[in-house]
Amino acid sequence: MVDNNLLTPDFKNQPYWWDRAPPVPVASGGVSGSVDVAIVGSGLTALSAALTLLRAGRKVVIFDSEDPGFGASRRNAGYLGRTLKKSFPELMQAHGRESALAVYRELDAALQTTRALISDEGIDCYIARCGRFIGATSAAHYDRMAKELEITRQHIGFDFHMVPKSEQRGEIASDRYEGGAVIPDLGSLHPGLYHRGLLERVLAAGGIVCGRTEVRSVEPDGRLFRLRTSAAPVMAREVIVATNGYTPRKFRWHARRVIPFTAYMAATEVLGEEQLRRLIPHGRTVLDSNMNIDYIRPAPDTTRLLFGGATGSRLDSVEAMASRLGAIISRILPELAGVRLSHLWTGLCAATFDMMPHMGCHDGIWYGMGYNFAGVPMGTYFGRKIAQQILGLPEGRTVFDGTHFPTVPLYGGNPWFVPYAMRYFDWRDRRDASARRSASG
Repeated sequence: MVDNNLLTPDFKNQPYWWDRAPPVPVASGGVSGSVDVAIVGSGLTALSAALTLLRAGRKVVIFDSEDPGFGASRRNAGYLGRTLKKSFPELMQAHGRESALAVYRELDAALQTTRALISDEGIDCYIARCGRFIGATSAAHYDRMAKELEITRQHIGFDFHMVPKSEQRGEIASDRYEGGAVIPDLGSLHPGLYHRGLLERVLAAGGIVCGRTEVRSVEPDGRLFRLRTSAAPVMAREVIVATNGYTPRKFRWHARRVIPFTAYMAATEVLGEEQLRRLIPHGRTVLDSNMNIDYIRPAPDTTRLLFGGATGSRLDSVEAMASRLGAIISRILPELAGVRLSHLWTGLCAATFDMMPHMGCHDGIWYGMGYNFAGVPMGTYFGRKIAQQILGLPEGRTVFDGTHFPTVPLYGGNPWFVPYAMRYFDWRDRRDASARRSASG
């Protein structure tokens, strides 16, 4: 039994975003003969690629085993950023300055591409340039963050400013952090409305979208590919696999290179406008400096807070999710201790063994995946880049194209080790904080 004190009377065990943009069955009709491009998956990567290809006159079909929009594209937190798990200084140390510059310039290009696409297409999805506050969970993290962001600004020009702990209540009503950093030009959107807007434009451009249609195999057949589906087989000149955290193991090469993990999110009950302004005065998106992050943001269309954490855990019931996430929000924002939750949901994200996103073409099949918490801008960007390469356009070139996409021996797509990896990250963050305290002592 679920404790009713944890949940609102109208509680929904589904993404908050689905209130405005629920996935609906889409079937554009049967596919006969052959198409120019077949896409497996219907998320942001797929739709971005399809729209570019359709506008260039190609015949495109999209397949999804669920309703389009069922996956992470309408489940994510709706953050718009240009960060990876590997910072600019880390990449510079490992691969050199020019390589790091190329990667981070393209991260910014992905952010700007997404903003421009939304503007050009007139998609109403509450896109905002609200800024991001990154809370340092230890003094060591604060010092490291300040150093890394200053190095990044010196080389690339990305703006930021540090907020000492004495001033952080100007950003968030919490003493949880040891100060933090504000990145003023990052933003947010409503991912459900963004995905729905892209899907509507793909359909309007003549795209064929087959929801609830499983692709069972993709096999070379002369110069074409034969896709065996749960409906009729289809022949295609080009195939794109855009399944990210939902990659089935039958796509063995791809499944061996992505690490799907469960993300958990919640929405609070409706809060007062004054309380919401007090909790997050500037309405920024918020996350912390840990590897295994907690994150909070205001809802774009109601006076609620949306938040997530416990990533990679195994919370197997609504009660377990409500208890764990309720503890997280109470720890960060004590004023919300005991707040009721109106929505709880999960989604599958995908990490990679080198913590970098990847796109390219393997055995003639295109792919873009492994976004490591940067799925909204990178998925949009990779979809366009893949389409441009299929069209033979020089602007399709990218630093992410065709890079070594690592796996490890014996891994076949079963991420059994994710909870243990998250515990390791938690230990490492505690070790960093402890080392700083010892040094100060």
